[in-house]
Amino acid sequence: MPRMAKAHRLRLGRVSQAGAIYSVTLACYQKQALFADFYSGRCFVKGLKEVESQADTLCFVVMPDHVHWLFQLSEKASLSVVVQKVKSITRKEWGRQMLSHQPLWQRGFYDRAIRAEKDILPIARYIVANPVRANLVKRVGDYPLWDAIWL
Repeated sequence: MPRMAKAHRLRLGRVSQAGAIYSVTLACYQKQALFADFYSGRCFVKGLKEVESQADTLCFVVMPDHVHWLFQLSEKASLSVVVQKVKSITRKEWGRQMLSHQPLWQRGFYDRAIRAEKDILPIARYIVANPVRANLVKRVGDYPLWDAIWL
């Protein structure tokens, strides 16, 4: 089996399971607010569109300095490859829009496999409520950079 680069590896003890549902958090480089405006945040949404055949997005929120994404892997997809692809597409689009060559993402990502179906909706609610908890808006509906399949 070929050796994967560090940025593509899962944390020790984690396994990429086809068809599984994952909650992933991606942090902006040096925790900078690189998605501080609507247009820069839409770069991540474009990345999600590019991996639709590999990951079925259940919900996401793009915060100024990080992203939360809940999705189900397709039967032939690898968690690390899908996340790396989203990060790469987002970086290219963000760099083009912002006319910047600076890094966009911190290395790696935090993942959590969702094992119980009963946990999916509470996790999705937690994800989309992030802007309210961060005092960016008073109501979830007032924040423009989120979506969920349950709407």
